[in-house]
Amino acid sequence: MLLTTKQLFQKCYGRYAIPAVNVFFMEEIHGLFAAAQEANAPFIVQTTPFARDYAHPDMLLSMISAASRIYPDVTFAIHMDHGFEEHIFEAIERGGYTSVMIDASHDDFDQNVARTKEVVARAHAQNISVEAELGVLAGVEDDLTVDAAHSFYTNPQQVEDFVKATDCDSLAIAVGTSHGAYKFSGGQGLQFHILKEIQERLPGFPLVLHGGSNVIPEVVERINAAGGNLKTDAKGVQEDEIKKAIPLGVCKINIATDTRLLWTMVNREFFRDRPDEFAPTTPGKIFMEEYKKFMLKKFDLFGCTDKAGDFALVNA
Repeated sequence: MLLTTKQLFQKCYGRYAIPAVNVFFMEEIHGLFAAAQEANAPFIVQTTPFARDYAHPDMLLSMISAASRIYPDVTFAIHMDHGFEEHIFEAIERGGYTSVMIDASHDDFDQNVARTKEVVARAHAQNISVEAELGVLAGVEDDLTVDAAHSFYTNPQQVEDFVKATDCDSLAIAVGTSHGAYKFSGGQGLQFHILKEIQERLPGFPLVLHGGSNVIPEVVERINAAGGNLKTDAKGVQEDEIKKAIPLGVCKINIATDTRLLWTMVNREFFRDRPDEFAPTTPGKIFMEEYKKFMLKKFDLFGCTDKAGDFALVNA
């Protein structure tokens, strides 16, 4: 069942979170949909402008559409992550998406509002949900780079005016996470006092946590043992932080770094241990199975396992 993110958040708010997972290629999509069907869990499949440039929008959306037929019992939304107007308006015209994100967080408040309002007007006319962002995350994701000096937390005093002025459906907030594999190297963790104040000012309004990967130390260690050279001081969002954030209004948690690390681990270990191999399908099958196991754990952590039934009557 294909839904908007607004429909997902209306059911999950304060109870569980929906994983929003960036995808680039077929093996990821198979692993994600297979896990969701087995777990009976709702999810959001995301594509970025970078992924669309890599695979082409038609290819990505066709693979997602095919997966929805192969795994017919899944409940999900299709989201454009970190889009600018040229990406979003093209996606709206092309069709296929049920949710988009306008990333105007680097602009000043008034310009962010103006750009977000324009996207909301066009998206809502097509029954597409809109995620906006207030506050800037540090880190690296695809072709987006923000150093720590230019990142800042979301100001809770601005959130009410922003949501009222833009009519966005959810709000991505900066409360201590960062993009990429080097998050939390300073050890600060999530800023729950900011998150709590935002929820108090926006009761019942869906909040989004970007940079929600865990950066599992064991995975990084295994990558490096197989020839990688990743830094080992990164610390992602911890499980106890996820559990604490969900009752505070976090409905959507983005995952990208962890799945990239998983792909790197599987392929480095495979070709280290099997130097005689050259067929991509063999490590591809291993990766799909590991991806599925990874997502089953995420569904449990986010509390959304066996929650797809919540949406049985949404489109009835």
